[in-house]
Amino acid sequence: MGMLCAVSFNRYGRLYYLDPAGFTPSVGDRVLVPTDDGPEVAECVWAAQWVDEDTSGFPKVAGLADDDDLRRDEMLRKRKAEAKVAAKKLIKAHELPMKVVAVDHVLDQPGNGGARTTIYFTAPHRVDFRSLVRDLGATLHCRVELRQLSARDSARVQGGIGSCGRDLCCATFLTDFEPVTIRMAKEQDLPLNPLRISGACGRLMCCLKYEHPLYVSYHSSAPSIGSRVTTDDGPGRVVAHSVPKDSVVVRLDADGSRCSCSRASVCGPRQAHEERYDEGGTPT
Repeated sequence: MGMLCAVSFNRYGRLYYLDPAGFTPSVGDRVLVPTDDGPEVAECVWAAQWVDEDTSGFPKVAGLADDDDLRRDEMLRKRKAEAKVAAKKLIKAHELPMKVVAVDHVLDQPGNGGARTTIYFTAPHRVDFRSLVRDLGATLHCRVELRQLSARDSARVQGGIGSCGRDLCCATFLTDFEPVTIRMAKEQDLPLNPLRISGACGRLMCCLKYEHPLYVSYHSSAPSIGSRVTTDDGPGRVVAHSVPKDSVVVRLDADGSRCSCSRASVCGPRQAHEERYDEGGTPT
């Protein structure tokens, strides 16, 4: 048990959880977060509070940001904006099929090897950007690195709103991209329309992966569509599944009406009453 607070480097960006380390930041306060390139300024979006989890492995807040830290952060954001504008102009001048996605900049400080700018971009194929790097270095007067991002990484960096109406999972809490297959969409009875099952990155939605075990567990014990079952309202035939409600829809033999029954009410002890019929209505 310990205390945690959540911070974000960009508004509506990914949340990072830190041990307040004796500090008491409030929502909206600027704090210093330790990184590989030194402490950086982030905004507290979740005040420190006690949690049940072990917090010994979380990074610790390096302190509250003072005026010098805020000025350095403002200069850093200015350098990033300048680098982004310069990169776009030079990419257009070199006629390269590249799109700048994000820019990272490290200020010149003792012990960090000098100022460095990293430009993240997307492209339909591999691009020879050696001449572009030289021109960028001469324009920005610092060491420049270019890194090509995949479609999923690009969506993570840029952020956005998914079809569910919420912020993209990859931009908020997902840390690793697990393989997603079209079979997962089939097992979840989703329309195989790329526009319906693709995310902002153009690839299959990540949520198909972490919702898939729920569907596998449901279908492993639920009666299949067309199966004969006995319910509390009488015998009938399963005509539909409702995985989110953990239920099945049964058409009753008595009057043809439909009722929604929990999966447990038509399985288990009543499973002995289940019969299966083929397309012609003959018991199998």
